Amino acid sequence: MAAETTVALKDGFSTTITLTGANVTFWEKTVTPPGLDGGEPIDITTMRNTSVRTKSARDLYDVTPAALNVAYDPTAYDSIMSAINISQSIVITFPDGGTLTWYGYLQKFTPEALEEGKQPMAVISLVPTNITDNVETIPVMAAGSGTN
Repeated sequence: MAAETTVALKDGFSTTITLTGANVTFWEKTVTPPGLDGGEPIDITTMRNTSVRTKSARDLYDVTPAALNVAYDPTAYDSIMSAINISQSIVITFPDGGTLTWYGYLQKFTPEALEEGKQPMAVISLVPTNITDNVETIPVMAAGSGTN
């Protein structure tokens, strides 16, 4: 098998996110894509072990929430409210044009204090549901050009 050639992104600018089912726009300042978590190990130690505890990895993994620091328009508060808990396709577009698409919902919208001389900011949390139309659906990565 030939070695896979990859090129690491050199800069996170400009990573964007699209909520396909919401009529709301956020302006991304920082984007933390969803992570992957294999869960706690399964203890498979028995009375026949002689020196150490033994463990096994789980078969299933979890896709952890994405977190964003965003600018927003306070007049869009109603639109943001109507987007909460709406399951939809969510797409992160990376600087090289690659995309990560998953199903999830806007779980949290936490505005920061509004103050003179500062853009209205908020923290949002997007939870992967890993299901659409009652079918288990894992995130899909589509490669970009590999450079930025």
